Amino acid sequence: MDKWFHSKTKKSVNHMNTKLFLLISLITINSCYSINKTILSAKSKSKPNVILIITDDQGYGDVGILGNNIIKTPNIDDFYKESYHLTNFHVAPTCAPTRSGLMTGRYANSTGVWHTVGGWSLLRENEKTLANMFSEAGYITGSFGKWHLGDNYPFRAEDRGFQETVMHGGGGVQQTPDYWNNTYFNDTYFHNGKPQKYQGYCTDVFFNEAINFIKTNKDKSFFCYIAPNAPHGPYNVPSEYYNLYKDLGNDILTDTQKRFYGMITNIDDNFGKLRDKLKELNVADNTILIFMTDNGTSAGYYNKKGKTTGYNANMKGIKGSEYEGGHRVPFFIYWKDGKISTSKDITTLTAQIDIMPTLADLCNIDLPKNHQPIDGQSLVPLLKEKDTLKDRMLVTDSQRTQRPKKWKNSAVMQGNWRLINGKELYNLTTDKGQEHNIAEEHPKKVSEMQTFYEKWWTQVSTRFNDEIYFKIGSENENPVTLTAHDMHGEYGAYPWNQINIREGTVGGGYWSVNILKSGNYEVSLRRYPIESNLAINAITPAITKHELPGLEKDIAKGEKLDYVEASIRFGNELKFNTPINQNDISANFNVYLNAGKTKFFANFIDKDDNINGVYYVYFKKI
Repeated sequence: MDKWFHSKTKKSVNHMNTKLFLLISLITINSCYSINKTILSAKSKSKPNVILIITDDQGYGDVGILGNNIIKTPNIDDFYKESYHLTNFHVAPTCAPTRSGLMTGRYANSTGVWHTVGGWSLLRENEKTLANMFSEAGYITGSFGKWHLGDNYPFRAEDRGFQETVMHGGGGVQQTPDYWNNTYFNDTYFHNGKPQKYQGYCTDVFFNEAINFIKTNKDKSFFCYIAPNAPHGPYNVPSEYYNLYKDLGNDILTDTQKRFYGMITNIDDNFGKLRDKLKELNVADNTILIFMTDNGTSAGYYNKKGKTTGYNANMKGIKGSEYEGGHRVPFFIYWKDGKISTSKDITTLTAQIDIMPTLADLCNIDLPKNHQPIDGQSLVPLLKEKDTLKDRMLVTDSQRTQRPKKWKNSAVMQGNWRLINGKELYNLTTDKGQEHNIAEEHPKKVSEMQTFYEKWWTQVSTRFNDEIYFKIGSENENPVTLTAHDMHGEYGAYPWNQINIREGTVGGGYWSVNILKSGNYEVSLRRYPIESNLAINAITPAITKHELPGLEKDIAKGEKLDYVEASIRFGNELKFNTPINQNDISANFNVYLNAGKTKFFANFIDKDDNINGVYYVYFKKI
């Protein structure tokens, strides 16, 4: 009995030991797995997130803490107190060139982007972007708001490394490539290339979509590019923000400036909301957060006959100018885990072309594969207080022509020296307002800066005659929409805005197209975009401030144009004409096209034989 009991007990204990061993082993394995999973997760999140915010047409003086006692920007002001500030930071004097330099680390003129319209705001296909760099490094990438480097394949944000996009068309809401009748309120934007209706004010929408992107990807490394179209005109703004300034006298702010400031305060509210959400999601500390703007102020400062309103930080020039106020902008950067989280001024000369190499360095990732030579340099030595940068010269200019011209609206910069248009020399240390040309007193400095510019011009001008082609017949975009915004102008004005479309603005030229495959194509010409469903000769109704109180002014009804004929031409060979009936929505051509690059012309002719360029063209491979 005892023997039996002992034998059975021994077997049971052995069995229990085996089960206990297996249980402990399983727990150990699971624990190791959990630990390894945690380590892997931590490793995958070891790289910082990056949020880059760039506002449109907000100048250096349009921020409260930078000396503006009128504007209300409490959240940006608080951010300033925690961030490093590049106080001598420069961009291009207009938006698309700034964005091309920011995205590529290269001078805008080298990338094919020296205008905002006219076929020269398309980022060349061989250029690599910040989004390419981050996506190649395993980041999730998102873009929200303004792109302005092309609305067709392969120029769109979603073609250049961004995985999630919510964008308006062209260079701003209500421009010709944008969805018809967008007004900044309850608009239709393009979500990953497809039109989608959104509720709310444009800036609110873009920040909300960015926050949703961050919430979705908070456990991954992400690059989030937030580029609101505000405060670019038209100065449409919710009444609650306009009302913050409306009672100020016109000797302090004009009505336009009150609206402009209201748009900026709305941006500030959204910026504060974003920062609160980052803290709530526990990603604030390991996120590099940048706030900057794309050029000098468009409406924040007026000086007419000695009477000034607004504030421009005592600088000369505004948006579009080669003088300091046209291209010196705020740049604030914060990263708590990277020990960039105290208020500090960095006075070294810097520019938007430095941002790509700087972010690559901070995030410990490679520059994008097959990138073109980078013109900027990493600013990490300045940010980490390890070293100073070697003294260098930089150039910014504003071309806004079909072919760039040497010295046009240019500034060569070195420290606080400025050579303007190759002739005027200023030292900002003693002459912040650029009032005293001292070129005659410093001929050696002028010569040095002129020599640098000549070398720079040789570098950036190699492809000035290489046109950028729209791809027709691609599987990635069919049909292709061409708009007058991107036409190479040969006469008249650029119908770059939907107000121009309503008014019947006269302007014409050609598009550079690359027919990828020989075959049959349908070419459809319209005065109004396809989503409007309006006839060519229709009078589109007005949109009034009474209907939409946030509008700066009424959107006028369309002008009747009485077109009777349409024509298209490919190069100097193929030409076709077709009549237009009074209620026709489009003028359509079915043509056989040979593969190859050519100039494409499209015109409407009215009953008095007046010719005008077509505003919207739809190419479809059939």
